[in-house]
Amino acid sequence: MANASKRLQGQVAVVTGASRGIGLALCEALAYEGCNLAITARNAEQLQKASQQLEVVGIRVLNYPTDVRLEQSVDSFFAAVRTTFGRVDVLINNAGIAHKLAPVLDLAPQLWRQVIDINLTGTFICSHFCLPLMKAGGTIVNNLSVAASGSFPGHSGYNASKYGALGLTNTMREELREKGIRVIALIPGPTDTEIWEQFWPERPRNRMMTAESVAEAVIACLTLPANAVVEEIRIRPIGGTL
Repeated sequence: MANASKRLQGQVAVVTGASRGIGLALCEALAYEGCNLAITARNAEQLQKASQQLEVVGIRVLNYPTDVRLEQSVDSFFAAVRTTFGRVDVLINNAGIAHKLAPVLDLAPQLWRQVIDINLTGTFICSHFCLPLMKAGGTIVNNLSVAASGSFPGHSGYNASKYGALGLTNTMREELREKGIRVIALIPGPTDTEIWEQFWPERPRNRMMTAESVAEAVIACLTLPANAVVEEIRIRPIGGTL
């Protein structure tokens, strides 16, 4: 069904980790509201499929495979965004990975670095290269997780990356207030996405949120007047923790 209002008509949003899960749900919700998209992920095939799916709505889509860990890769992506759209109104730092449950003693340092590099450093690098394209009225949304303030045994790398990303988010918010750029911490509870397959494949899906529910909450905050900001979106299943 067509959306007559299209509250984000003509705006430009960048979404990382856009090929599946919460990232793809966010893209679909943004497209429904008339937002043009620059989407990125590491898997070029999945990204192309997502792009084709989104273009059906009638918006412009730039799909550009990127490794958010690497400055050169991210710089090239935002150069393409500048060439294609000239600006960014919304940046959603969504790219992230988890790891199999393992205590600190058993967690491979290489895996620790990979999680930190994508979840924390990737958020910083994407924000760094995007900000020159943003003006007053823009919004940055960093997808974190309840792991940003919780403690989950066996998930030290993931927890540390999300704690760090929350600290980064809070700092960016204060830095960007005077520039009129809003910064939102998205802190969803258990959401039924593929990330759970690594450590809880038999999860109770009927007790979890859908990615679409999370996306709806983000859209509600993006469509507030530019002089107002919901600084944290804490959204959880109605039944609480699992």
